[in-house]
Amino acid sequence: MSLLPRAPTLDALQERYGARYKWMALFTVAFGSVAAVLSSTSFNVAIPTLAREFGLGQDKIQWAVTGFMAAMTISMLPTPWLLNRLGFRRYFLSIIALLAAASIAGSLATNFSFLVFTRVLQGVAAGMLQPLGTLSVMRLFPQERQGRAMGLLTFSIVLAPAVAPTIGGLLLDHFGWEAIFLINLPMCLIACIAAVFLIPQSQEQKTTSFDWFGVALLGLVALSSVEGVASLHQNGLLSAWTLLCFGGTLAALILFIWHARRNEHPIVRLDLFHNRSFAMGTIVSLAYGFGIYASTYLIPVFLQSALGFSATVAGMALLPGGITLALMLPFAGHMADRHSPRLITMIGLGLFCLSFILFAIMGSRVSYVELIAFTVLGRFGLAMILPSLTLASLRGMEPHQLPQSSMVVSYTRQLGGVFGVAISAVFLEWRGTVHGLTESGISSAYSETFALLAAAFCLALLAASRMRRKVP
Repeated sequence: MSLLPRAPTLDALQERYGARYKWMALFTVAFGSVAAVLSSTSFNVAIPTLAREFGLGQDKIQWAVTGFMAAMTISMLPTPWLLNRLGFRRYFLSIIALLAAASIAGSLATNFSFLVFTRVLQGVAAGMLQPLGTLSVMRLFPQERQGRAMGLLTFSIVLAPAVAPTIGGLLLDHFGWEAIFLINLPMCLIACIAAVFLIPQSQEQKTTSFDWFGVALLGLVALSSVEGVASLHQNGLLSAWTLLCFGGTLAALILFIWHARRNEHPIVRLDLFHNRSFAMGTIVSLAYGFGIYASTYLIPVFLQSALGFSATVAGMALLPGGITLALMLPFAGHMADRHSPRLITMIGLGLFCLSFILFAIMGSRVSYVELIAFTVLGRFGLAMILPSLTLASLRGMEPHQLPQSSMVVSYTRQLGGVFGVAISAVFLEWRGTVHGLTESGISSAYSETFALLAAAFCLALLAASRMRRKVP
């Protein structure tokens, strides 16, 4: 006998709530996405504390972040197949339960290895939740309302993480790093209760074979490339292990392309990339993910390690930018309905790139007011990117292509994020060693790392310029 009430039908829900239902269903999914995002964004303020607690350097402590992100990236891959197999309702409730359980376990960790393990479990749950918001928007709303719906979805997802560094800093200073793991539990509870009453019973599930080999190959691409980046600092570019990792990455990618061309139901169909906007959109997502996740990792560390701020003060410095991002998103979504999503994406990428150029120029000489201004500028650009990039990439895709295409956009963004955190941490450690651990040396190391992020956004801007101007 099930402990949950009987699942309502879609017809019953639409009859009961009318036109409001699609918004209620969207925000139910958004609560789950908020819980997943909080697992990532709130953790970064605890990195210096964890480094001291466990006696680890940046190249080791970053595994708590890259382990989460690698798991998040790989776990996205089976999402389309699991949705067909389990149905949306069972899938969503199961993943929310996994996220809550992993968060509680993480707060009880007594050694760094177990902490990384719980972060990996959190990443698995977060990755499986990530494509659902985009998929809901594309399925529930007509094209002329998708920008507004995407703007409100990203507003709801970003609003909580906008204040997460501040709340995380307060929790860290008063209760210790263990409290950071519990920050997402209220959102998990709300998402679970809402889903029980608002997500309808699933239609007849499809039972196609699962592409285990394809998932293994794409997982190998992510893991071996991250290990190769980490090996650059430890062993050098021409070491046998570094070359083996990067060679394995290239071989796995080539083998996946060969496999996908011959498999009837590959985990990613290659014909998706015949659409130029989608193909360029995945490149933009890769470079954009590199920059945004590396900056989310780097800026709190910069504020505490280079500028000497406490966790609370560092969180307060990031709060205006987070509020700007949250308030701008509905407006940016409305703009995406009225103007070219491609053009809005390019403007947003340019503003975000400019903010990192300013960080690179100023280094540790940046004042508190300038710091806030630079982060506000970057978050203003980010607000323009978030709704528009997804729409520019996915409009023009066939309905049956949406589950895979939304997953691919999320996967490439997260893969870029994994690269971004790993490369920026290793690059920062390397440049710090070159310049020395003096005040000027630390400032130079951070400036050069911010310049690296600006270069990633220049690449994203170039790819965005190649997207189709109009979608038929």
